[in-house]
Amino acid sequence: MAKTKHGGRVMENSWETRWTHSHFLIASRVRLRYRTSMKRGLKDVRCPTEDFRRLQFAATPSVAGFSLIELLAVAAILLLLFTLYWGSSASDNQQRQAQKDCQVHLQKIHMAMEIYANDHAGKFPEPPGARTSEEALDVLVPRYTVDTAVFICPGSKDPPLPLGQSFRQHRISYAYYMGRRATEPQQVLMSDQQVDTRSRSAGEYAFSSTGKPPGNNHGKLGGNFLFCDGRAESSPARVPFSIGLTQGVVLLNPNPHPQ
Repeated sequence: MAKTKHGGRVMENSWETRWTHSHFLIASRVRLRYRTSMKRGLKDVRCPTEDFRRLQFAATPSVAGFSLIELLAVAAILLLLFTLYWGSSASDNQQRQAQKDCQVHLQKIHMAMEIYANDHAGKFPEPPGARTSEEALDVLVPRYTVDTAVFICPGSKDPPLPLGQSFRQHRISYAYYMGRRATEPQQVLMSDQQVDTRSRSAGEYAFSSTGKPPGNNHGKLGGNFLFCDGRAESSPARVPFSIGLTQGVVLLNPNPHPQ
């Protein structure tokens, strides 16, 4: 710092004095503005954040919204997809449930047939000259069962049968392997209606592959088999095992043209 003597006193240079004086004035003005702002209240003080937000919103470009027609089109597409997905899923679930209920029907029929076999030396119904499953199984009603509803598959469109009455002239939903014995537990005794009355090798079609008759009690899902021991199992349209027709055993399908 440069100094000079003048009249016995040490004096600072004029530029340094002016610099100090200007800073004093600035500080005084700041204090004066602060006091004035506090007297007016905080509501009169502008917040820097508010200025930043205004600047940000002003710089953001406006985005055009969807029109009502576009929203309706999107809603219609979503509704269509929802219907296609859940509609087909619900239909499949209903068919599978009907297939399970069908197994229950077959097992109830087996109970009546088992009582019949006990009365006939282990033989299941085998009336002479029977050509359809109705003609063969009609001997069970009403002595061994009056519940004729179990002879209709829940998955089929066959009409209901008269309760506790002969169904010989009507139509049931199931095929019957006439000639089986109760001593053959692993042999197939009954099934859903089949595509024809031949014996089956593993992998051959026993039920409809298209969902159209014959053999379409459960559409394209296959069908159920009832074994001589009372066991019921589901099967795809192509049977996974062979079903032979031994001597004296014939497969009888339901009557295709009931009266």
